[in-house]
Amino acid sequence: MSTVSLNALTPVEVVHAVALAGAKKGTMRLDKVFLSAASAGCLLAFACGTSLSTNTAPALQQSAPGLIRTISALLFPYGLCIILLTGADLCTGSFMFTTVAALQRRIPWYRMLLHWATTFLGNLAGSLFVVAVLFGYGETFAADPYRAEVLAFATKKQVTPGFGAIVLRAVGCNWLVCLACFLGMQGRDLASKVVGIWWPTFAFVSLGFDHVVANMTFVPMAIFLGADNITVGLYVWKGIVPALLGNIVGGALFCGVYYWYMYARESPDHVLQSETKRSDSDVEAAVIEKSAKSV
Repeated sequence: MSTVSLNALTPVEVVHAVALAGAKKGTMRLDKVFLSAASAGCLLAFACGTSLSTNTAPALQQSAPGLIRTISALLFPYGLCIILLTGADLCTGSFMFTTVAALQRRIPWYRMLLHWATTFLGNLAGSLFVVAVLFGYGETFAADPYRAEVLAFATKKQVTPGFGAIVLRAVGCNWLVCLACFLGMQGRDLASKVVGIWWPTFAFVSLGFDHVVANMTFVPMAIFLGADNITVGLYVWKGIVPALLGNIVGGALFCGVYYWYMYARESPDHVLQSETKRSDSDVEAAVIEKSAKSV
């Protein structure tokens, strides 16, 4: 008879794991960082495409817009799950991982900033590849009603809200995305990791928050399809700058600095390592005991 295990890392152990992951990311060769980020950009673009396809429901958009947004939000998290489980790099996740590593003095601050810049460029390259080659020339959204939904969605993202509103929505977005990364690392098995990643990601999508890498698909796709009211300049000013600023605050400050201050500021690395090793030993002992009982 199978049993449900609630075994997971403690918050202190997760912060230690985040610092280790951030140090590894921050010291990785830049060509590998760029390729990893490009892969993440492609994978998130697939999830954005699914979101646009799901949102293409004209009747529900008129009668129950909240319902169709919720359905779309339930599907979108598969993108972040694949990214995190394959070890690809989103700049939005880096805002938490490398910040904690830098605060723990595992990497210098310039390596943190360099990782941010490289992952941002890689995410942009991967997103634009999918937008242009697979979605664009592949004519995935070329026909109505899909084209109309892409244009309407991008308009709601870029034209309607003000600069400040996008910044604030981006803060909330990456607060939740980095919480998804945190919970994903807390689980010890694949199912736990997927569940941990899924629900915070669902939350930010269902609330209509702004993710700078997701915008790398949503807005350029509309420009590719000939949106009259959206230009490259408008996209940079309202799709990249405010979303990037807000995502940095949400990920680095509300998650990275907060969890470091709460659980790692007064705990040297060797203490965190000993706690993690002790927890791993407890789990190993429990597995051995369970195996012995089943014999």
